[in-house]
Amino acid sequence: MNSGNQSVETDFILSGLFQYGQMDIFLFVAIAILFSVALVGNVILILLIQVDTRLHTPMYFLLSQLSFMDIMNIITTVPKMATNFLSNSNTITFLGCEIQTFVFLVLGGTEALLLGFMSYDRYVAICYPLHYPVLMNKKIGWFIVICAWASSSINALIHTLYVFHLPFCRSRIVNHFFCEVPSLLPLVCQDTSQYENTILLSGLIILMLPFMAILASYACVLSVVFQMSSGKGQARAVSTCSSHVIVASLFYITGLSTYTRPHSLHSPGQDKAVAVFYTIITPLLNPFIYSLRNKEVIEAMRRLLV
Repeated sequence: MNSGNQSVETDFILSGLFQYGQMDIFLFVAIAILFSVALVGNVILILLIQVDTRLHTPMYFLLSQLSFMDIMNIITTVPKMATNFLSNSNTITFLGCEIQTFVFLVLGGTEALLLGFMSYDRYVAICYPLHYPVLMNKKIGWFIVICAWASSSINALIHTLYVFHLPFCRSRIVNHFFCEVPSLLPLVCQDTSQYENTILLSGLIILMLPFMAILASYACVLSVVFQMSSGKGQARAVSTCSSHVIVASLFYITGLSTYTRPHSLHSPGQDKAVAVFYTIITPLLNPFIYSLRNKEVIEAMRRLLV
């Protein structure tokens, strides 16, 4: 118990994504550029949806929520990583690490659930267009978003409180570029195998179930689309669905790789590489794949510029 209390007063040290070689400086600049593009792309998308009344539909409302989560996601991890690299000081306070873990879990879980709900929106719009105003409207959109935020926040709070009440009595070096539950468990000086089963269960519920819902929804969408007579419409639908599935797969598979693997199979180098995908790459791709390739969004951008 004393070791647990003592750990509260001690800062953690993040090993970071980069060291200080020439190649690492190049990678840091590349990450900074990706961060900037992701930030600008998601901000532009939110502004377009807010300004253009033609985009005030449930689908674009969910897209704006996704962009907001992506912005918060990259802000939660990348600036701290950049600050540590530039200042050559990799420390983070116990409270700061706890807050970062909680916020990241909330955002990641909410995005995972929201992506699943977004596939439901496309499923209803294409398979049941006449029932769309009833099955998917503004109230239902808000209900979906509130449920995603609430359930993810409860899950994140439980895991964060539990992990940070464990006794950290080993090295204070977190072998990661931000505070994440799997990277903190090696610092705990008691058996965490039972808790790892809880992480596995949470990962399967929050990540696997929405992912399966996405695959099922788009399978139904494609079955309906292939019954259409328009070859151009079929090609467009296949292109859109495949793009969405690829980006969603990137998010879910990398997340499942981190949160459903046993602790013994984790490798710090692999964990860092995988984390780059769901903290930087996915927020970068989402606005382009889900919206900026969309004809309605492009037209809205033209109207705004003109």
